[in-house]
Amino acid sequence: MPRRHIHVTGAAEAPLRAALRALRTELTIPQAFPPAVLAEAEAAANAPTLPGHDATDLPFFTIDPPTSTDLDQAMHLARRADGGYRVHYAIADVAAFVAPGSALDAEAHRRVLTLYFPDGKVPLHPAVLSEGAASLLPGETRPALLWRIDLDAEGRRVATDVRRALVRSRAKLDYAGAQRRIDSGTAEEPLALLREIGKLREALETERGGISLTVPEQEIVDRDHSYSLAYRAPLPADGWNAQISLLTGMAAADLMTAAGTGILRTLPTAPDGAVARLRRSAHALGVDWPHHVSYADVVRSVDPTNPRHAAFLQECTTLLRGAGYTVFTDGAVPSPAVHAAVADEYTHCTAPLRRLVDRYAGELCVAAVAGQEPPEWVRAALDALPQEMAEGSRRANAVERETVDIVEAALMSGRIGEVFDAYVIDVKERDPSVGTVHLEDPAVVARVEGGDRRLPLGDWLRVRLTQADPGRAKVLFAPA
Repeated sequence: MPRRHIHVTGAAEAPLRAALRALRTELTIPQAFPPAVLAEAEAAANAPTLPGHDATDLPFFTIDPPTSTDLDQAMHLARRADGGYRVHYAIADVAAFVAPGSALDAEAHRRVLTLYFPDGKVPLHPAVLSEGAASLLPGETRPALLWRIDLDAEGRRVATDVRRALVRSRAKLDYAGAQRRIDSGTAEEPLALLREIGKLREALETERGGISLTVPEQEIVDRDHSYSLAYRAPLPADGWNAQISLLTGMAAADLMTAAGTGILRTLPTAPDGAVARLRRSAHALGVDWPHHVSYADVVRSVDPTNPRHAAFLQECTTLLRGAGYTVFTDGAVPSPAVHAAVADEYTHCTAPLRRLVDRYAGELCVAAVAGQEPPEWVRAALDALPQEMAEGSRRANAVERETVDIVEAALMSGRIGEVFDAYVIDVKERDPSVGTVHLEDPAVVARVEGGDRRLPLGDWLRVRLTQADPGRAKVLFAPA
């Protein structure tokens, strides 16, 4: 999933389309699915492998962006008699539709991840599955991997189960709507408990030293018959919803390590140099970061609705570099195998419609709970998965990075020569005349070149736009 989202609507679309088409060609992005893949997908949509267990009596709901139709997860939350909680989390069962070794399977391994562009997405699976028969759409009975995770009164996990089941979502909610219902007190208990459980899990995350980045989305907004860039800060409900997914990923990692076969999502601790650079960015943006305060604590203290803090949170994503996947078999669990941001062992297992590895992690967990060996097709694919995911992630990161550059250049292209207020948030150590500036309005973060002038790290600076041409020249500023 992308770390930096950009949404383009209305008037903003026209000037970007040519540059985005060129980017797709340059990065050799897959487009239409081959006929054989589409034929298999149609057949699978009409005849999936269905489980025997029926859990359609549970009134599940989903929380996703308003326009999303590829719904991987649905949840139901309840209180337990002992004061704890029960989390039911249904994950789309992609393996019920994708046969190992099929053309559909091979195409998923070629694509690896759903790719997100401002004007649309390039899906991992054909829409007949990802937005139809496999998606947990409201009112539809679907095969799923059904997680049941029991928590105590403090939100700590005390029991885990996962099995195949039929489920049916009752409601498709978006984050803003869910937040309104929770805040107004009109949410029924399964939704109202999201805040209660989410806050408990956030407190436990703080206790173990983990951190969740609430990185604002960068979006294009209409303004006076034109358009500009602005930030949209995530809502608390975004974070609470993410805590359910993190809970499941940690539970899955524990199941796999206990069984001795699995694939973990790992992230090394950030090197001191990267943290020092981030401290400089914090100073530049006016974010208070005393030396005795940890990175995790300062991130929790910032306000994503503050433009300067939003820019700092975006800079924080640089500490996520180095994330990867680690396979282990026959009980040889790697050490260390912790994801530094989660501060625990963790795996990806909750987005199989959009991420290849999740299908395999889910199968490993179902086998572990059943006390069975993983399917041979899963074991056979494990060794190659880390490299496949790395290559897919590189492509997704390139899409994200280049898309940001194209959008910013398109929106600034008619303003060459204009002067803006900015803050210098980074300066190259080897060349202090080159660095990065953050504009509060519009929401642009771009390169600045000062010629013979040393850039003032952390200071306010008037900058002049010198270039911006979508698809040709990235946004560039010079001191005014």
